[in-house]
Amino acid sequence: MSNNKQVRQNAFARKWVRFWLHVTRIRQLERIAAWLISWFAPPHKDQVRLAQINPHGFTAHNAAIYHANLERGRHTYIGNRVIIYQAHGGGPVRLGNRVSLLRDTIIETGQGGSVTIGDDAYIHPRCQINAYLTSVQIGRGVMLAANCALYPHNHGVMPGQPIRKQPLETKGPIIIGDDAWLGTGVVVLGGVRIGHGAVIGAGAVVTHDIPNGAIATGVPAHVVKMRSDLNLTGVPITPAIRKIKDKVHVH
Repeated sequence: MSNNKQVRQNAFARKWVRFWLHVTRIRQLERIAAWLISWFAPPHKDQVRLAQINPHGFTAHNAAIYHANLERGRHTYIGNRVIIYQAHGGGPVRLGNRVSLLRDTIIETGQGGSVTIGDDAYIHPRCQINAYLTSVQIGRGVMLAANCALYPHNHGVMPGQPIRKQPLETKGPIIIGDDAWLGTGVVVLGGVRIGHGAVIGAGAVVTHDIPNGAIATGVPAHVVKMRSDLNLTGVPITPAIRKIKDKVHVH
């Protein structure tokens, strides 16, 4: 293919996408327009740009929104096969400005539970955020890597009765502070607060509070160091390095 033909095709694709992005503002035509956009739009994370262009955000044509109390900020992105589901008695789902939900993520509320996701939060593929009985509160700029699971509720396990027939129970909400980062496959259970700027290592199961700026790993998750103990390269500050730093500050 000649360079001129490639340039013409790219120009056409850009015009096509921008035209149908404008049409997505018409509620009755939103899904059809999103499907037509997908013909030329780039895949995966590059689609987040579509929401950045359109103040009304972008919802993939195959996302499933079955929720009467979904509140969306500006420039929100809801990706392929994302499900936002309201079970019986489910409370609201609130998405702040520029929130991104990547493919196959599921958000579900029921029995009075609610989900709030702050501005600029980024939820990677296949995350599960289920809120029953209480709330899940995700702060601004939080990053959830793929396959994270947030469950503030649990099934009763008393003997003598099938677990499926026992009422749900909870130890309280899940609260994730601003700018925290949860690695791949992290599980967070009820009654937990993860502090501002904390880092949770891949595969950890968080069952108790993690302080601001901590780095926690393991099952159950425990603090292994503080971010303040790292230098700008991410290497731990040894006693020798700390001594040098102290001398610099003194002089």
